[in-house]
Amino acid sequence: MNWAQLYDWHSDVDRVPELLSRVEREVDGEAWAELGRRLILEGDLVSPAGIAALPRLVRLATGCTEARLLAGEIMERAAGHHGVDDVLAAGVDAIAEFGVLLDRHLESRPTDYVVTLRALLAVREQYHWANVLGDFTDDFYDLSCPHCATRVTIAIGDYGRYSAIRDWNQGDVDRRDLRPAPRDKLSGIGRWMHETASRDGQVVLAEGISHLFGKAECPRCASVFTIADEYGAANCPVLR
Repeated sequence: MNWAQLYDWHSDVDRVPELLSRVEREVDGEAWAELGRRLILEGDLVSPAGIAALPRLVRLATGCTEARLLAGEIMERAAGHHGVDDVLAAGVDAIAEFGVLLDRHLESRPTDYVVTLRALLAVREQYHWANVLGDFTDDFYDLSCPHCATRVTIAIGDYGRYSAIRDWNQGDVDRRDLRPAPRDKLSGIGRWMHETASRDGQVVLAEGISHLFGKAECPRCASVFTIADEYGAANCPVLR
C-alpha cells in the first residue's frame, strides 16, 4: 500500500501505518483509540487512510474485537466522500472475507448483534440500512407520503408500531397501525435481514424488520405505501 497520499483526519500520511504495526504486534489500547480518531471524523466520515486500513484490520478482526468494530465503522461510512474509491475497490477480497467473519459472529448471538448486523449490511452495500437500523425498542423513520408529500413519522418500538403526523406540541398524532409484511411476502434485502435475525433467534429484531418492510397508511390522505421503498428511495446513496 502506498500511503503517500492517504491522509488521516490529522492530515498525516505516515501515522496510521505506524499505529497498525503497533496493534499487529501487541494489544495496545492507546493505539486503537488514536486509530479511531484518525480514521473516522466525529463518527460520520471516514478518511482515505481508513479505507486503506481495511485489509489489515480485517486480518486482525478474527481474534480482535477492536479491529472488528473499527472495520465495521469504516464500512458503514464507505459510501461517503472519501475520494479513494479505487482503494476501496482494490480491497474487495478483504471486504468479502470480512462479511464471512461478521456472519459467523452473528451466529454466535453476541451482545453486539445489531452493531454486527449493521456492519454486514454495509459489506452488502446496503449503506442506508447500515446507518439507521436499530434494535426496534425506540426507532423512528421520517419520510414523505408518496401520494400527498406529507411528512410522516414511522415508529417501531416498545411504545407502538404506527405511522403518525409529528406535532411540535402534541407529539405523534393521528396514529395508524402499521401492517407488517408476512414472512413469505418479503423479498430482497428485507427477506435476507429477516431470515438472518430469525436464524439467530433475534425475535424482536425480526418482528421489527417485518414492520419496517411492511405497509403504512398516511394519516393525511389515507393512502397506503411500503415503508422501506419510500425510505430507501429518499436515502439510498448513489454508488460510484
